[in-house]
Amino acid sequence: MDNRPSDRLLHALKAHGPQTAAALAQTLGTTPVAMRQQLDRLHAAGLVAYDDERLGVGRPKRRWSLTDKGHGRFPDNHAGLTVEILRGVADVFGPEGLDRLIARRERDVLEVYGARMADRASLLARVAALADLRSQEGYMASWSREADGSFLLIENHCPICIAAAACQGFCRSELAIFSAVLGPGAVVRREEHLLHGGRRCTYRIVPRKEHAAPEATGP
Repeated sequence: MDNRPSDRLLHALKAHGPQTAAALAQTLGTTPVAMRQQLDRLHAAGLVAYDDERLGVGRPKRRWSLTDKGHGRFPDNHAGLTVEILRGVADVFGPEGLDRLIARRERDVLEVYGARMADRASLLARVAALADLRSQEGYMASWSREADGSFLLIENHCPICIAAAACQGFCRSELAIFSAVLGPGAVVRREEHLLHGGRRCTYRIVPRKEHAAPEATGP
């Protein structure tokens, strides 16, 4: 996407979910009036929609979100062609052939990720590197360290979502990849899942007690 105001607005809604015009204006450094004008234009184009949330007395709070058309403005890695290929593999080689294809992709991804993680000794550094890698691949990833010492990896976009919907083996494989590259010092579990009604995919990364050690602040 470009860096035009409308694209930045769509990106903010994609990354952070439904928001008010005032919150979007603060995030993007503009006035609420200008933001409402932008939202009205995008609404007319079918890219955003709103819900009025009533909290007690007074005017309801209007929250804006992306429509399906708005989500479609983000890359999907030629999803239609990918789905056709997956179906062809399953038809010709059966489920075992599809499993072998996913396993091959998993090995290739692990090789790339492993090379990038080679000098990342701490779990903190590995989580940060993983989020960076995923962002480069179009997942709009970020991470945070939580008060309980765990980490949260957030993926606001899934460029292979349609392919994953056709074959959920990809989602199982990605969870295995995360566990492998983060190492035995972490337990990884998925908490939100796009394919099960979530707005995004999130992963909780919990350090194993037997591997606990003071974390460095960088690689």
